[in-house]
Amino acid sequence: MLIKRKITVAVTGANGYIGRQVVKYLLERNCEVICIDVSFSDLPYGAKIVNANILDCNEKMYEELGEPEVVIHLAWRKGFIHTAPEHMLDVSKHFSFIRNMLISGLKNLTVMGTMHEVGYFEGCINENTPCNPLSQYGIAKHALQTSLSEMINREHNDVSFKWLRGFYIHGNDEFSSSIFSKILMAESNGQALFPFNSGKNKYDFISVEEIAKQIAESALQTKIDGIINCCSGNPISLADKVEKFIKDRNLNIRLDFGKFPDRAYDSPLIYGNNEKISKILSNCRRTEL
Repeated sequence: MLIKRKITVAVTGANGYIGRQVVKYLLERNCEVICIDVSFSDLPYGAKIVNANILDCNEKMYEELGEPEVVIHLAWRKGFIHTAPEHMLDVSKHFSFIRNMLISGLKNLTVMGTMHEVGYFEGCINENTPCNPLSQYGIAKHALQTSLSEMINREHNDVSFKWLRGFYIHGNDEFSSSIFSKILMAESNGQALFPFNSGKNKYDFISVEEIAKQIAESALQTKIDGIINCCSGNPISLADKVEKFIKDRNLNIRLDFGKFPDRAYDSPLIYGNNEKISKILSNCRRTEL
């Protein structure tokens, strides 16, 4: 069932790999969607487009956007390049953007994080799992999460703040920089073999359409706050997932195991506790009945 009253939702990074799917889902939920980004292509019809760089820290942006009820902050540079210096260089700008939104009156905030905040860990990640990030990407996201949590608890404790940790996203692979997109590129170049590691590590894979739903539903509700894992809760080996991808796509390329070593900072088994997101989705389904 559609939302009866239109809720205004602003989405930063709306033209990104995940953002476009979030916008599509929100429109299907009958929301008024404001898309904020520095460039646009193939966004669904019906969304309002605002060409703006949130890193410019415009103090009046909340008012200029029409004071949206909900903000989903997805914007992030170099998300697929975990060693890029831009991650840490931009943290204070992300903080300033969000702080300006809250000072201006925003009461419902959702920010996209990553499971890479945790760093090396074996087993199931929940919101209380200790963090020791091992990449510039993970370090920057963790720094933003901890600084926002402290600031919101101290200055804006009436705000519904959700920090969403994304896991291993796949789908629409032509538009991503994942291993799946690399395999498609290798196939199009006529490669017979794709150099691979052992493929034994088990990860929590989630489709881009499903994570978009989880992001949107987390943002629209205010009963469950804090760190929320956007995940399946079901670990699958990298080899099994990639081989299924190749089979489902009827690709000719084959994996060349052992050509690359397994990365030292990759866990042999890591997945998300999905209790909070399952409760959010369950509440959403009950509301629709």
